Amino acid sequence: MKVFLLLFLVLIVVALVLAWRRGTAAREQRQLDDARAEAQRWYERLGGQVMNLHADDPAARQALADASERYNAAGGQLQQARSVRQFQLARESALEGLAYVRAARTAMGLDPGPDLPPLMSSQGAGQLTREREVTVQGHQYKAGPQPGADTPYYYPGGRVQGRPVPAGWYSTPVWKTALGAGAGVLGGMLIFDALLSPGFGDMGYGDGYQDGFQDAANDFGGADAGADQAGDFGGADQGADFGSGGGDWGGGDFAGGDFGGGDFGGDF
Repeated sequence: MKVFLLLFLVLIVVALVLAWRRGTAAREQRQLDDARAEAQRWYERLGGQVMNLHADDPAARQALADASERYNAAGGQLQQARSVRQFQLARESALEGLAYVRAARTAMGLDPGPDLPPLMSSQGAGQLTREREVTVQGHQYKAGPQPGADTPYYYPGGRVQGRPVPAGWYSTPVWKTALGAGAGVLGGMLIFDALLSPGFGDMGYGDGYQDGFQDAANDFGGADAGADQAGDFGGADQGADFGSGGGDWGGGDFAGGDFGGGDFGGDF
């Protein structure tokens, strides 16, 4: 009798374990299917825009080229995705492409269409609301909220080397330089320092940006290394040039209000 009861209890435990495993597997499969469907939906929407839009305007044409690149990237990610996280990354690529499409439509004078879900990569980066201009190492760089002949490169916002970079139109894709290697990294960082850093005449940033700026500086070897880099790129004279540019960007243009606050989540 005892043996029978023991076997009965073992069978019950085994049945419960199997049912739990089946339930877990079914739940995970549903999550996977949902993530796949969500990524596929945005990917197909991006494809329709990329295939049907054509532009002569340089800014719109560049934004559509970037959208097409994200479309190809999302397609490759979808083909290789095997997990929820991988499908989420494909969805993110498709949404980035659609952000470029919205920018292209704006440059073409068209309705940009409905708002998109927020990009994970651009959270806390904000967006430009004023035109900005700075000279770095003898080269002029511009940025602003609207496309133009001098600002044909759109960026949907994100973090580059730890720095939050706002969404907007730029004269050159400096974020690509800053994500490169070797001297290009330092050049890109100097440009971002001049455009966005509170160290160039504008102290109206929130603590979130200060933390990100310090983390990025530490990545290049801390304060001493930063001083060495400043010396390498022209020492005090170069710093004076940057300071001059920073003065134009300081005060009310770049501080307070929407851009302030610890989470750096507002607009520039």
